[in-house]
Amino acid sequence: MVRQVGITDTTLRDGHQSLLATRMKTADMLPIAFQMDAVGFHSLEVWGGATFDACMRFLNEDPWDRLRALRRTLPNTKLQMLLRGQNLLGYRHYADDVVREFIHLSIKNGIDILRIFDALNDVRNMALAMKVAREEGGHVQATISYTTGPVYDDDYYLHLARDLAELGADSLCLKDMAGILTPTTAYRLVQKIKAAVDLPLQLHCHYTSGMAAMTYLKAIEAGADVIDTAMSPLALGTSQPATETMVATLAETPYATGLDLHRLGEIAAYFRQVRQKYREFDLGDGTVDANVLRYQVPGGMISNFMSQLAQQNALDRLPEVLAEVPRVRADLGYPPLVTPSSQMVGAQAVLNVLAGERYKMVTREVKDYLRGLYGRPPAPVDADVRRQIIGDEEPITCRPADLLEPQLPAARQEIAPYLEKEEDVLSYALFPAVAKKFLAERLASRTGVDYNLVEAAREPVYPA
Repeated sequence: MVRQVGITDTTLRDGHQSLLATRMKTADMLPIAFQMDAVGFHSLEVWGGATFDACMRFLNEDPWDRLRALRRTLPNTKLQMLLRGQNLLGYRHYADDVVREFIHLSIKNGIDILRIFDALNDVRNMALAMKVAREEGGHVQATISYTTGPVYDDDYYLHLARDLAELGADSLCLKDMAGILTPTTAYRLVQKIKAAVDLPLQLHCHYTSGMAAMTYLKAIEAGADVIDTAMSPLALGTSQPATETMVATLAETPYATGLDLHRLGEIAAYFRQVRQKYREFDLGDGTVDANVLRYQVPGGMISNFMSQLAQQNALDRLPEVLAEVPRVRADLGYPPLVTPSSQMVGAQAVLNVLAGERYKMVTREVKDYLRGLYGRPPAPVDADVRRQIIGDEEPITCRPADLLEPQLPAARQEIAPYLEKEEDVLSYALFPAVAKKFLAERLASRTGVDYNLVEAAREPVYPA
């Protein structure tokens, strides 16, 4: 049966997030946008993930300005973003009023498709974001974070797919962030999901283990509708399979994409030059890392480990850290290793190794996780580990965000001296320290008003 497969190109988000530490500037995206707009992609992933934080923290750019600029230069292509459910683009849960307003403004500024996931596959943490996105007219792509472990059989994923469909998903995404989904498993799982749920199904796989292109082909044969790829200069390694390669591969099958390889080649030539500008941040060596099949450690985690250990003059202990990761993950109930649970497990593994004693030092995030503040673990947490870390404290069982008071009024008041548009409030609510510095420097560049003077003016001259 002839069935045209769609391509979502991730170059402008996950491609450079995976290989260039999220450092690509908007100025390097806009010159090629017109050509990308003419390709006929299913969508372009251009926003979300780590890009929001990185824009302000490293590039001195307003992420909202980036989104609006891309919307203007890509009028014919659906724009897609990655959203961490109740975590939005951060590493903790935000109150419901922040979630509602952030999604409202994201769609207003140009996002069409919201890929919504939760690091624990806890649908309670996805439900509000899905509901609001649907109400705002966005396409809700509910996402299943794929991993392996004692609880992750086919029934687990089918149950999750059905739950997400009942919550009103417009499509589903099977997200393989570590590159561990095998071609055989993909074929079987896609067949079962497509039979159980009447929704389009998209695959997002990282190339880390070297299997992703084969996995895509088998998933397409089983019924997958769309795949994620990146232009070849920002593909492979810990990124996605190459767009051009998959287009050429599918051209000889009943699933041809209809995309023009010549046009894609011109775009690739542009990004080949762009990548050269970011050599100091270039994390990709183009090789396959089979360790991910044992440790399930995404490529970004390995680079973080190396940086942390180098700071402690302990780089030689990387093998110990990698071996500790699956043990910590088992202790915590086998969470998928995706933001923010990947950072949580990784940081604790480093501490366990460097301290010479497991859980002698514990991060605040792991304590909050064990208290239930990130959601419901996929499997039971090790009781002895929980007792060691939080004693006899009983974890919460409600949706974590139910415990949070509205956060926008305080955020608006705190950032008032630097406020130019409503989006600034959201930037501050998500990343207070980073946004405050960015917005203060923006104010100084436009008005010459010093940040310290503004802060001093807010303090009372006389004691109350």
